[in-house]
Amino acid sequence: MTPPSAELKSPGRIERGRSQERMDVRLENVTKRFGDTIAVDDLSLTIESGEFFSLLGSSGCGKTTTLSMIGGFQEPSSGAIYLSGTDVSHLPPYRRDVNTVFQSYALFPHLDVFENVAFGLRRKRVGNSEIEARVKDVLRLVDLTGYEKRKPALLSGGQQQRVALARALVNRPKLLLLDEPLGALDLKLRKQMQIELKRIQSEVGITFLYVTHDQEEAIVMSDRLAVMANGKIEQVGPPDQVYDSPATEFVAGFLGASNMMSGDIEGESGANVSVRLAGGQVLLVPSARLQGRGPRIRLGVRPEKILVLPSGESVGADWNSLEGTVELSVYTGIGHQYTIRDAEGRSFTVYVQNRDARPPGQGEVVRIAWRPDHTFVVKPTTTGTKGSTNNE
Repeated sequence: MTPPSAELKSPGRIERGRSQERMDVRLENVTKRFGDTIAVDDLSLTIESGEFFSLLGSSGCGKTTTLSMIGGFQEPSSGAIYLSGTDVSHLPPYRRDVNTVFQSYALFPHLDVFENVAFGLRRKRVGNSEIEARVKDVLRLVDLTGYEKRKPALLSGGQQQRVALARALVNRPKLLLLDEPLGALDLKLRKQMQIELKRIQSEVGITFLYVTHDQEEAIVMSDRLAVMANGKIEQVGPPDQVYDSPATEFVAGFLGASNMMSGDIEGESGANVSVRLAGGQVLLVPSARLQGRGPRIRLGVRPEKILVLPSGESVGADWNSLEGTVELSVYTGIGHQYTIRDAEGRSFTVYVQNRDARPPGQGEVVRIAWRPDHTFVVKPTTTGTKGSTNNE
């Protein structure tokens, strides 16, 4: 993509790199009921001004309902929603200074790109000269200069999505809500648009609240994210923190794959504690990860943190290691994905990049090893753990 032009100082235009007015979002004990069904359950959350914040979860977790209440399309059954400190819980959408971009682009097929973007400004009776300036500026921002006279049918899916984004941004909202806007795009285009959306948000500086079920989207774009399940927030934090240190077993399984085990705390070893697994194997876990849990805990390690070594090869005493048999080896292009089962029947998923060493074959006995600080401890949950490997 061509980078956006330098900051424009003309009156009434979007200023690059910073926002003239920004909005924070605060939800206090918000609940939404539909009859006997609780879609959002006593949810409290703060989103800072200028953040790219994502609500991540599977279908039915309450993320879109939460977005709809913030946008004013639905009212909370109880609790309060504040935008820039003002309670807007019962205000209609047009009084919230918020715009929404949906998965369906909802472009007018009979209007060209310029008029699609200008539609809201014309309804507000903005002057023609200001419309001209603002539309051209926002089309530069989304890299659609030269497409002004094209009809939506002549645009690619990614271009149509950028038109929908420009139509929202041209109204200068303080908060932009995005409800699975990339869901209709193919994989390659979706990845391109992830970077584009992040770049655009950084340029305009306003608060983006993004709803998605796609873990990669949330990780790539977000400053912070909230993982939701059953109408509640399981964990909030920066993507790397939530991924590397999941708080619950659901988060560990939903945000990527995890190898989960159960064990009993036996004692301290420096900054670590010793945890004995069924079968007698002892692993080291950083004491700080326990957070008061024990004596029986659920612990895990991500597949890419694990090394695969020849059977019997020694590792440092300060490493965790187990021996097992390769049950499955899958070539993925940049690496191999292994399923390795130890003597106690625990199954481990391991991702290894292709290097010079010969990859182990099916049926081969190997040693798997990882550093103790790559081990996390989670709160057990009865919620489904999509993508996890559960070892009792």
